[in-house]
Amino acid sequence: MTRLLKGFAPAIALLCLISACAGEPGRAAAGRASGGTNGHAYEAVGVASWYGVKFHGRTTASGEPYDMTAMTAAHPSLPFGTKVRVTNLENGRSAVLRINDRGPFAKRRIIDVSRHAAEHLGFLKAGLARVRVEAI
Repeated sequence: MTRLLKGFAPAIALLCLISACAGEPGRAAAGRASGGTNGHAYEAVGVASWYGVKFHGRTTASGEPYDMTAMTAAHPSLPFGTKVRVTNLENGRSAVLRINDRGPFAKRRIIDVSRHAAEHLGFLKAGLARVRVEAI
């Protein structure tokens, strides 16, 4: 039995190496996404929403208070402090936002932006918009 396992050791090592290089499963489901921010590009296309009054002043996942008048956003996995360019694909408006919270927690959404950011991006009334998110 030990001899049999020794024969498969190179194949097992190769499979482990290949799987370590694979991306996160399911990441492309929300849109196009690649890499992280450690020297790699991040881009995703999907639906954005905004959050405001109810959460104003509450502590964000990063530990700072949420300010609905700031240009910030919540993202499920990008590191806190990451700057992202969010472009509203319906009207072409874009804004640079700083990730300081986790979310969104609604299915099929890729980012939650502050109230001020939603106003700047032109989807405050609609509540949702199709956007491109790019780490910069």
